[in-house]
Amino acid sequence: MPYLEQARFGSAALIQTSNLRYDLLSALVERWRPETHTFHFPCGECTVTLEDVTIQLGLPIDGSFVTGVSLFIDPAALCYQLLGDSPEDDESNFTGLKFTWLKAKFGELSATATEGELMCVCRAYIIHILGVILMLDANNNKVHLMYLPLLADLSSVSSYSWGSAVLVVLYRELSPTISPDVVDMYRCLTLLQS
Repeated sequence: MPYLEQARFGSAALIQTSNLRYDLLSALVERWRPETHTFHFPCGECTVTLEDVTIQLGLPIDGSFVTGVSLFIDPAALCYQLLGDSPEDDESNFTGLKFTWLKAKFGELSATATEGELMCVCRAYIIHILGVILMLDANNNKVHLMYLPLLADLSSVSSYSWGSAVLVVLYRELSPTISPDVVDMYRCLTLLQS
């Protein structure tokens, strides 16, 4: 928890996704207007703001942009360096980490874990939070590796505007969902519901 707090992901780590009200979320999505990024109600308009993100998720909204490299020369070496292990993938140039691998590798923390192992587990947990709650992949089975280099120095993770990234991804996801052929939306539904 101290490493999560230092990275400003402590509040996001406490988010529970089991209480989502899909009827409420569907009603919101039906009222979304992509041209104004607002929900239109009979009583007026409202939207999710950066202030909402920082208050509800505790994520920083000031700082450097969250951008990452989308193609890695040696993703296995990156994983070994920052997570202490690498998935045994058939692909030599993978771009994402499967949640099943993250859970199997980092699901339980040893009572005798070293400082380095604690930092690796913290990075894995932040990657998991990003992929499962905040910036969920449509396939719902892995998180993109591009976020991992941003977690190299846990003391500088809070210098990135994670809240802005979450809001941008939510807005981008909401726009296509108003199309009748889109069945599900995947991004930060907890933020949208609250």
